[in-house]
Amino acid sequence: MSSIQVRPAALRDAKGIAEIHVAAWQEAYKGLLPETMLDSLSVQTRQAYWREAIELSEPQLLVAHIDNEMMGFVAFDRSRDKGTASVVGEIWAMYVNPIHWDKGAGLALWDAARDGLQEEGCTKVTLWVFLRNQRALRFFELAGFKREMGSAKTTDISGTRVEELRLQRSVS
Repeated sequence: MSSIQVRPAALRDAKGIAEIHVAAWQEAYKGLLPETMLDSLSVQTRQAYWREAIELSEPQLLVAHIDNEMMGFVAFDRSRDKGTASVVGEIWAMYVNPIHWDKGAGLALWDAARDGLQEEGCTKVTLWVFLRNQRALRFFELAGFKREMGSAKTTDISGTRVEELRLQRSVS
């Protein structure tokens, strides 16, 4: 029986990460973001972004795979929110290919990111999630994240206003 493995991303992973990023956005945000915007997402643009992230190690990037097939990725580092203490980490992005949803890749990625954040000296971790993204909210709440009251903000994505909420939990 195969098991999910998580490892640091390598440059050769940038295209696979970009493909997962686009596929996950197109599935997870259907009905939340305009279809034309989702259809126009570019693997090439995302690949350039993730390639640079891997080269600079900012954010740190891990990939989950099973039998050499990439299932998903997580990007994490110190919090990007202004005024945040240096011991606060952030999950910058975490996506699993929709064909691998509900197979344990998200949990494997979260566990590995938590270990990485602990190694960096973080004691707390935050992340931002679209309020209407029930799948992500459910996942992170089951992983022990709590909604930060008063953190809601409205973000404009390609002319569509979406509500985001910050979640947080201790790293340990």
